Amino acid sequence: MDSSPLTRVVVVGGGAGGLELVTRLGRRYARDPSVEITLVDRGYSHVWKPLLHEVAAGTLNSSTDELSYLAQAHWNNFEFRVGALLGIDRKAKTVTIAGTRDAKGREYIPQRTLPYTYLVLAIGSVTNDFGIEGVAEHCLFLDAREQADFFHQHLVRACYAANAQAEPIRPGQLHIAVAGAGATGVELAAELHHSLHTLVGFGLDRIDVERDVRIHLIEGSPRILPGLPEQVSRGTHEILERIGVIVHTGERVTRATADGLETASGRFIPAEIKVWAAGIRGPAVLGSLDGLEVNRINQLLVRPTLQTTLDDDIFAFGDCAACPATDGRQVPPRAQAAHQQASLLFQSIEKRRRGEALSPYVYRDFGSLINLSKHSAIGNLMGNLFGRHPTNWPMEGLLARWAYLSLYKMHQMAVQGFLRTALTTAADALTRSSKPRLKLH
Repeated sequence: MDSSPLTRVVVVGGGAGGLELVTRLGRRYARDPSVEITLVDRGYSHVWKPLLHEVAAGTLNSSTDELSYLAQAHWNNFEFRVGALLGIDRKAKTVTIAGTRDAKGREYIPQRTLPYTYLVLAIGSVTNDFGIEGVAEHCLFLDAREQADFFHQHLVRACYAANAQAEPIRPGQLHIAVAGAGATGVELAAELHHSLHTLVGFGLDRIDVERDVRIHLIEGSPRILPGLPEQVSRGTHEILERIGVIVHTGERVTRATADGLETASGRFIPAEIKVWAAGIRGPAVLGSLDGLEVNRINQLLVRPTLQTTLDDDIFAFGDCAACPATDGRQVPPRAQAAHQQASLLFQSIEKRRRGEALSPYVYRDFGSLINLSKHSAIGNLMGNLFGRHPTNWPMEGLLARWAYLSLYKMHQMAVQGFLRTALTTAADALTRSSKPRLKLH
């Protein structure tokens, strides 16, 4: 009988990084009874967050593209517990999971406490409204699958109602304002342009897309995609304007109302449908985790090893962590960073068990890709493909679209393996012609 002490690894958050980490740990320790791997998430299934804008627009059906946590746990030798993070006790080494309630507010899973040897926090981020008046009340958000589903239903209802009403469509009734022109806002604006034309084309004949529908993209910085190379920003801006998206740069939103957005310049942008995608912050719970340090936007402070600053046995990564980069700045909140950090932590957990020194995380920027729905894709790839000289290859069109799609396939292979990914890809291709290219309800 194995007399090794039990090592409990609890990972809270089943986003891209968290799910990749528990999947790899579950496979690695499948035959080791001294290691127990547990994933905790508030939802029952996983949808890759970079695709939430497609869920919101209806071009991706979250019900058919989700991955069940319970099934993933069964296939990959880890345990799954549903519930939201409520708190931790660092001295007792326990994590408290909130009770789960149904739509009527009835609790059907009680609050629980799980012991851990090593705790990994990967609960992502939420949109930062910066305390701007009216944003929380009048804007929609895309932080989670449920919000993306809600936005899509809201959009479809708005179009059906406008098509059925006896009176003329009001100015701004079918205008959409997307505040924040980072990757999410830009991709959402392009996807909405495509989905609205498709939706109306299915028979909502009282709506004139060119006359009644407007998509506004608003950014406070001098250019869209301010965190990406200027050539990507410039090329994306040109494509958006070409397809009819109205781009406002240098416009800082100061107030949201039921009818639109006001900016610091005194401008009013009419739009009854408003999406806030301007900046991120850590979820509120991170500020009350038994004294763990957070920064001004409520992200957990971590060392280059991804260990929290005050506790060697608690790790944090992805969007919920403020990780220092080698250039003195902070690692950007991007999917490629979470993937790289998950790979490092996979090795770090075993090193920690053995009492070995942990390797620091070094961010490697492999470039940026922006998908503009059926219209185009644009970006740049970076690397050291030719010795010591870094490369920066601009990409646009079909090649960029293939590169963008490959990112999702790489994520699928990381969590499902090559065979399952190949089978689901083939099944999607075979059934694509038998159903609408847009979720119509």
